[in-house]
Amino acid sequence: MYQLLVFDWDGTLMDSEAKIVACLQAAASDLELQEPPEERARQVIGLGLLEAVTRLFPDLPDSQHRSLADRYREHFLVLNKARSRPLPEVRAVHEPLSADYLLAVATGKSRRGLEKEHDETGLKPLFHSSRCADETFSKPHPQMLQEILHETGVNAARSLVIGDTEFDMLMAANAGAAALGVSYGVHDSERLLRHGALHCLDAFDELPGWVSNYG
Repeated sequence: MYQLLVFDWDGTLMDSEAKIVACLQAAASDLELQEPPEERARQVIGLGLLEAVTRLFPDLPDSQHRSLADRYREHFLVLNKARSRPLPEVRAVHEPLSADYLLAVATGKSRRGLEKEHDETGLKPLFHSSRCADETFSKPHPQMLQEILHETGVNAARSLVIGDTEFDMLMAANAGAAALGVSYGVHDSERLLRHGALHCLDAFDELPGWVSNYG
């Protein structure tokens, strides 16, 4: 059924939640704002950066949202030396998948942030296409996925989005694609299923078996 598998990045392929939360809190501290609690900060992972800081600090003016975004980028790309790492199973699973499917990434990260982690992980050659939130509309808007579909020449009905947030599930639904959740990331299985996931995987290495049986 599926020709194209479109992966979220943070929380789905990468163990990056702790670094993202730390950088969001540091950005708030830089502007003398109250740091968001860890669980609240985790809930905006997957959105584009401006959307994320706006949701965390809805009462601030747009100029401060932009300042927060700038400080976050500085911490994530320069000041915070912690490296986001792929989940242990990702490389072993992706290499055989890439022989049978087109693979792509749709992420709330910036292009600069994604390319930095592509370089650090060596995963870039496995993906045929990618879109970032600073290049198009942020999830759950469908444009990010629609551009990947156009670039790869795959119909939405033949594509599967894999992600750990409701934003991934809704992006897929808005583009007419199917979605598969992973329960080990930011949003729990019940929430993912409620927003359109066909199923939720408890571990990434369950993916090849699932797509073989159902895709």
